Amino acid sequence: MSTSMWYMYVLHCHDKSYYCGITTSPTRRVKEHNNDKKKASKYAWSRRPVVLFYKEEHGSRSAAQKAECAFKKLNKSQKLDYMFKRCQENTRKASINK
Repeated sequence: MSTSMWYMYVLHCHDKSYYCGITTSPTRRVKEHNNDKKKASKYAWSRRPVVLFYKEEHGSRSAAQKAECAFKKLNKSQKLDYMFKRCQENTRKASINK
């Protein structure tokens, strides 16, 4: 059983659209989307440059895939609300733990 952390990530594309995926390394994945046509998604490659806009940790690939699937069902406004609220929650948790 793998102990690596999985991430659902969201890229902000040059055309102001968003791309969602999963990975074990968001930093590596962004580099691939921007620099390696063979490893980039077709969607992100055609909308370069892309930047990492949001990420969230999941304990397994399955959990990350479920989060990705649920996220992709949201409309753009709902996606932005979701990411904003999660960032607010994380900021609150960080300030409590200080």
